[in-house]
Amino acid sequence: PRWTAGPLLAAAVLAGRPSIGVMSALGAMLAGINDRPGSRRAAVRRLAVPAIAGACGLMIGAYAMLWTEGGRLLPLLLTLLGLIAGATSAVGPVASAAGTQLLVASAIGAGMALPEPGWQRGLFFLAGAGWLLTLRLVLPTPHGRYDGERLAVAAVYTAVADLLTAVGGPHAQARRAALTTALDQAQDALSGHRFDRAGASEAGRRLYAQYTAALPLAEAATALAWSAPGPVLPVRAAEGPRRLAAAVRTGAPCGPLPAPSRDDAGLRALDNALLHAAQAFDSGTSTPLDARRPTPTAALRKAIGPAGREYGTRVALCFGASAAIAQVLHHSHWYWLPATAVFLVKPDLGPLASRVLCRALGTVAGAVVFAGLAAGLPRPAGMIAVVAVCGALIPFSTRHFAAQTAVVTTLVLALVMAGGEPQASWSRIAETLLACGIVLLVGHLPWPGQSGGGVRSRVTTARDAAHAYVQHVLNKGQSEEDRAARWLLRREAYRTLAAARTAIDLAAAELPALARHTADTDAAALTLEQLVGTTTACAVQLDDSGHLPHHHADRLGALLAASKSASAC
Repeated sequence: PRWTAGPLLAAAVLAGRPSIGVMSALGAMLAGINDRPGSRRAAVRRLAVPAIAGACGLMIGAYAMLWTEGGRLLPLLLTLLGLIAGATSAVGPVASAAGTQLLVASAIGAGMALPEPGWQRGLFFLAGAGWLLTLRLVLPTPHGRYDGERLAVAAVYTAVADLLTAVGGPHAQARRAALTTALDQAQDALSGHRFDRAGASEAGRRLYAQYTAALPLAEAATALAWSAPGPVLPVRAAEGPRRLAAAVRTGAPCGPLPAPSRDDAGLRALDNALLHAAQAFDSGTSTPLDARRPTPTAALRKAIGPAGREYGTRVALCFGASAAIAQVLHHSHWYWLPATAVFLVKPDLGPLASRVLCRALGTVAGAVVFAGLAAGLPRPAGMIAVVAVCGALIPFSTRHFAAQTAVVTTLVLALVMAGGEPQASWSRIAETLLACGIVLLVGHLPWPGQSGGGVRSRVTTARDAAHAYVQHVLNKGQSEEDRAARWLLRREAYRTLAAARTAIDLAAAELPALARHTADTDAAALTLEQLVGTTTACAVQLDDSGHLPHHHADRLGALLAASKSASAC
């Protein structure tokens, strides 16, 4: 799929319709930016939803010139669109990508002079993204069906083994965080399809059983890590999860597992979890987990909450202001300014100052490289080759924002020339620098009330999930249904904590004017992490003996009080 954009553009040029190729290649390029390693089923949602939003944006932009009296009211319309798309971006990663593509495509649709009507632009954009998604789904992979899901589940068992190896050492906390990440990725990989339903294939049901069997293993490993210093774990403790990981990856039987060690409540829980996993691997069946799925109401609450309001307002100001300034400058490529501002204002691309600097450096590098290529390559064959090569480089360039910017800048400039417009490397640099200034200004504007709403809302969500987990552990029994519900609540607590920690670390890396607004959230997140870890250790103790030791109860009570105090502050 890496070479999708080039062939689409070449086919359109050969057919005498280069503008169609530009729209199709643009859709494939943006879909390629959103593509990530993982399961095929997860790729459908990750690529299709933003592509549909981009197609709608192209149509809105194309017809907006008619709706806004020749474009005089266009900045006002784009400001409103930025407010809606920015607020929606707070819902999650897929919504964020969809909001970005909606805004970028609406600016391109309004500013790029193409002969096709708006509905055709949207259709060809969607066709380009759909072509990449089709290749993503049908091309064979080394691991066969459920390849991404299988690797994600295997990574969970490997992360459990790594955590067991690190228990009692300085890297235990980092390994615990890595286990949370692996569980999140496996949960996402399996969420696109009900593997536990009666009509699922045998391979799907077996994979689901292997995932659910990893949850008690993760609980036992976490309890051992939070109970340290405790009994010294035997080296063979990590051997079982590693063998299970290899069995998931290869599809072969796991074979005999290491002899158990049952000298402590945590070790007994680990041994029981290994026995449970071995049975699940042999039978290929498991008890379905009644996981809570996101609802439209929950998504709406996120969009209109503090994070959505703050981010939506900043996106609207950047998008509308850059469109107005670009129109005042009367530049033929005015749409580059608002489109650049949209990418710059996204917080999930790094701290504000860092992403502005990377964008500026990447744009300069890409524009200079393209200027040299444009001077020596024939047209349109040379531009098609540049688009093809840059499209292939996009998956590698996503590892660093500056590299991604350089590749995308070169690709977009080639698309513009292939569509019949003049070379525009130097104006691209000037407009990028102007967009950087706009975003820096708007990003540091004071916010009414308490700033840092996105970070604080994530900490609040993590607190609620942690308290729900604590209450379940203390008030429910140890039946099979209670344990399954407990594992799900523990997953939700650690997942929301990981999201809060990511937002806190990102905010801490901002310039002091922004970082100071969330300086107190780090201590709150640390308290919640300790609370969830201690609760996990308590759950294992309750399973083992039916009561809590005094030091566990005292520790849990102190952390509950501390978490409530931190939330009040």
